Amino acid sequence: MTILVTGGAGFIGSNFILNWFEHSNEVIVNIDKLTYAGNLQTLLSLERHPQYHFVQADIKDSKLISRLLSQYRPRAVINFAAETHVDRSIHGPEDFIQTNIVGTFSLLECARNYWDELPVTDKKAFRFLQISTDEVYGSLLPEEPPFDESSRYTPNSPYAASKAASDHLLRAWHYTYGLPVLTTNCSNNYGPRQFPEKLIPLMILNALEGKPLPVYGDGLQIRDWLYVQDHCEALCKVLSAGQPGQNYNIGGGNEKTNLSVVQEVCAILDQIRPRSNGKSYHEQISFVTDRPGHDRRYAIDIGKMSGELDWQPRETFATGLRKTIQWYLDNNAWVQSVQNGSYRAWISTHYKDESLKGNQE
Repeated sequence: MTILVTGGAGFIGSNFILNWFEHSNEVIVNIDKLTYAGNLQTLLSLERHPQYHFVQADIKDSKLISRLLSQYRPRAVINFAAETHVDRSIHGPEDFIQTNIVGTFSLLECARNYWDELPVTDKKAFRFLQISTDEVYGSLLPEEPPFDESSRYTPNSPYAASKAASDHLLRAWHYTYGLPVLTTNCSNNYGPRQFPEKLIPLMILNALEGKPLPVYGDGLQIRDWLYVQDHCEALCKVLSAGQPGQNYNIGGGNEKTNLSVVQEVCAILDQIRPRSNGKSYHEQISFVTDRPGHDRRYAIDIGKMSGELDWQPRETFATGLRKTIQWYLDNNAWVQSVQNGSYRAWISTHYKDESLKGNQE
């Protein structure tokens, strides 16, 4: 039995793979293009794992993807591959269109052609799981109820629009061709191994380096925060018991303003890594011009996940944030390699060309 994972060297994908091997010995084939956010050092512990195979590839490379599907015969494809940073989508949307829309289309077509040729029993068991975002739903007013699976799509950023488009492709491939797809829409993830352009790791590392802690606008934008390990466990539930053609919203039940998140980071650091001058990290908080089209509030209703799949997040925001901060404090070598870019050179020197292409025997 094999699972094919795309984008498995990124933040959520790598955490999923590490979590997977804590509970299963089923083969995973990890396909990743290794853009700036793909970091194989995160998966170094699996380098010699007999059930783990890495292949450097773009999900738009349909010939290679089709060959890998034929070679490894997976029972599921899990698509984490995506451009995900909203700021980057505002300044350079083309990469988001190419990866999130064109890439998903290409992957769906490869999966459909592979699925069409499977024996009847394998065909019924096959799943294509798409990892999406709550940002496809747009913004909520303070008094509005959280997003559920019937909420209307109203994306407001190029990133959100590209993910909404890919979600619609999955729906169409299910209803038109019968491909057994599953889509999950998650809230803001945080946790170990997150690339430090995202809010929480950026604030942790800036605080430790004595840099300003930049907060957009008034800092009162609200997000629901989901600890990445909770997300990984939810995805396993969806993969094993989700109904084809269905969407599942995955949230942490932790609505927080961006400002309060930064303040909580400061408060924990004050306790476990106080500044040498005795002052609080709160003094480093600064407010900067808000970004264009900044959604005011996201919130997720997990009633479907809870009722149908018996899933609830384990971590509160307080416990998850403390674990996250401690991980960054304990893994300075990983942090330094990401900050100075040496992880990119490490990939090219540590892995031979044949390794990057995967074992093709």
